[in-house]
Amino acid sequence: MPRHAALTTAILLALPLFARADDRPDRHEHDTPRVLEAVEVTASPLRNAIDDLTRPVDVLRGEELDARKAGNLGETLERQTGVQSSFFGAGVGRPIIRGQDGARVQVLNSGTGSLDVSTVSVDHAVTIEPFLAEQIEVLKGPATLLYGSGAIGGAVNVVDGRVPTRRVGRDVAGRAEVRHGSAADENTAMFRLDADAGPWTFHADGFRREANDVRIPGFAYSPELVAEEIEEGESPDELAQGRLPNSSLKTLGGAVGATWFGERSWLGASVSTYRTDYGIPPGAHAHEEEGEDHGGEEEEEEEVVRLDMLQDRIDVRGGLRGLGPLQELNYRVTRSQYEHTEFEGEEVGTVFENRGTEARLEAVQNEINGWRGALGLQYGDRDFSAIGDEAFVPPSVTRDLGFFVVQERDFGDVKLELGARHDRVSIDPAGDLPTVDKNATSLAVGALWRFSETMHLSVNLDRAQRAPSAEELFSDGPHVATQSYEIGDAGLDTETALSGELGLHVHAGRFEGKVSVYQSRFDDFIYLADTGLELDELPVRAWVQDDATFTGWEAEGQVDLVENETGLWTLRVFADAVDAELDAGGNLPRIAPSRVGADLSWSRGHWRARVGAIRVADQDDVAALESATDGYTLFDAGVAYHWDVGNAGWELFLEGRNLGDEEARAHTSYLKDVAPLAGRNVAVGLRVDF
Repeated sequence: MPRHAALTTAILLALPLFARADDRPDRHEHDTPRVLEAVEVTASPLRNAIDDLTRPVDVLRGEELDARKAGNLGETLERQTGVQSSFFGAGVGRPIIRGQDGARVQVLNSGTGSLDVSTVSVDHAVTIEPFLAEQIEVLKGPATLLYGSGAIGGAVNVVDGRVPTRRVGRDVAGRAEVRHGSAADENTAMFRLDADAGPWTFHADGFRREANDVRIPGFAYSPELVAEEIEEGESPDELAQGRLPNSSLKTLGGAVGATWFGERSWLGASVSTYRTDYGIPPGAHAHEEEGEDHGGEEEEEEEVVRLDMLQDRIDVRGGLRGLGPLQELNYRVTRSQYEHTEFEGEEVGTVFENRGTEARLEAVQNEINGWRGALGLQYGDRDFSAIGDEAFVPPSVTRDLGFFVVQERDFGDVKLELGARHDRVSIDPAGDLPTVDKNATSLAVGALWRFSETMHLSVNLDRAQRAPSAEELFSDGPHVATQSYEIGDAGLDTETALSGELGLHVHAGRFEGKVSVYQSRFDDFIYLADTGLELDELPVRAWVQDDATFTGWEAEGQVDLVENETGLWTLRVFADAVDAELDAGGNLPRIAPSRVGADLSWSRGHWRARVGAIRVADQDDVAALESATDGYTLFDAGVAYHWDVGNAGWELFLEGRNLGDEEARAHTSYLKDVAPLAGRNVAVGLRVDF
């Protein structure tokens, strides 16, 4: 057992000794009837329960979150309806919401931006550790009203509790976990401690993950590329198979935080760090690269590309209550210093730096003539630079100032929500490039009609705008991650989306289900298009604008089939699909294929188990010069045994993913033809909660 895993196991065994058995009632008893508590969505300033929101929001928490946690955020969320992962090797997976990703999906850490450079390039990881999450909130559809221009496609808010926002209620509480995964010989360990001391609540956490190259079912190359290589004289034995080359990783980090709670105010802060080192899969050649001539040139060892990333972050949060007409006034300030170095073999390739600040002020009003609401002010500052041969984006400073207002009121069985936001975005690039100033205005109206005790209907209409990013405006150079020469356009306009959604939610006894249909019509949609040209032996891709339409649907249902002496049996089924077309004709690239899946779970006494499957369809609605992708089916299962010792709940678990060991290639990934998803993975672990 690796040294860090042994250490964490010792921590697991010792931590519950600090917890007193009489501090609280046992919360791990599985024989008692289930009580469904209201799930609060912290991403909204009004902190509404999820069933009171007109907007589509999914919340992943509790046992379901434990079962889905993975090495990156995209993989953790990919079984949620409407969400898939960008997948760029084992170290990178950014959420894609309803076919939109990158600069259109805002990733938040407890309400403020991640402040990394994951939107600059698809090979850059998000600096958020899913294993530390208390809950993960997925806002689907335009979230510009709350989080600005970069959330026109949605937002993901990871709540980690590093700045405590509530008292623990006892001397100490904690959680720890160790696990081992077979697909990459992966070892993961984490711990978390929270403690009350007088008016203070303290927090500490840490995590570490190490993994070797990921095991894959067959060749790294797709069958089509394998055939091409063999036709050109390559031996199959020289092509990478069984393992995805250069996909190993090492990640660690942690945080300390504290909050003071007064009678009408609170103030807290945390300091955190995130470190990761991961490889970029090179393609089919695991160890060697052919010379210029197959016949006689000496072969040389291929230089692999690895990213060494670090982020140090300070978060300050606080609030005041009972301020005359204001129910409460909350504020958040985040300062981040980020850097990653791309190594090409032993040589430094490109160094990316990002110093970011984000501040947010939310004033929640007392009810006025039945209206509840909040006003908000948000400021962001991003000082970005890339230095090196592969620096395809010039240094720039981006500033964003936004103001928003949201209001809601109940009219009997109908709840009405209104909102507006305006942002001023300024991007100042280095050198002789022009400064770009853009305005973005968003308007929203939503209604929730509870037309029966068991059903409600939601309707949402949005007019949302997004200012182009520095990458879209000023790119000019070879981009290793996408294996292309990218060219930006400083004349890009603000893109505008008119969106509508209709949703139905049913909650009747043992059954709960929801279905929604949506459409977003974009004027001046910005995307990276293949030109068919080559420059420096790389295909040229240009940032261009065209009108486009996204149309899709989602459906999900869960029912308690049986609850008797055999246990509780629950079935969940889900499906989603999205279509993205240019109004002038043709499809947008890398759009997520349709899916259908099911999960059957069981619990009885100290035991719980689940089996599931998801079918991802073929994707042949492709853009110009884009290849189609075959569909695949993934099977997974898990079993866990729970027992209590005093106030501590222990759980030993066994989980399996892709149990059929099927070759699966994500159409949303730039690596789909050179890097499949992981093969069969069986994980065993132990967690304790006290």
